[in-house]
Amino acid sequence: MADAASAPAAPAGGLRRELLSFAVIGGVALFVDMGALWVALNLLGLGVYSGGLFSYLVAATFTWYLNRTFTFRGVSRRRALAQWAKFLAANGVGAAVNYAVYAAVVTFGPPLAPWPAVTLPLLPYLAKAAGSLSGMAFNFVASKFLVFRRG
Repeated sequence: MADAASAPAAPAGGLRRELLSFAVIGGVALFVDMGALWVALNLLGLGVYSGGLFSYLVAATFTWYLNRTFTFRGVSRRRALAQWAKFLAANGVGAAVNYAVYAAVVTFGPPLAPWPAVTLPLLPYLAKAAGSLSGMAFNFVASKFLVFRRG
């Protein structure tokens, strides 16, 4: 029985499947991120900045697990904690971009809000969406070639 770490490289169609799976998981993770943000703001009493960091870590752990399980499934499943840490480190730049965009929208968004009565209560969640999209492309490349690389 061959070791999962020695699985052959994904075929050309595999890249499209991986990218689609990564994007779908990322889309679902956005809702996990927003839900964790709601918990941070409303149940844990964290502020928008520390709450944003908390919700990011929850969502990043969620995406690591699902990408490990579904997107890059031919990769070794040993040493999960080390792989999780590598995933967080490799996606650090994407996380920094994600958080910088989130913080910028939260900080500078209110004066730009076209309908303040509607936009302002939703601002942290809109900021999460903008941050999430900004880091996704970088995170896919980092995940595929640094964390879940084959062989």
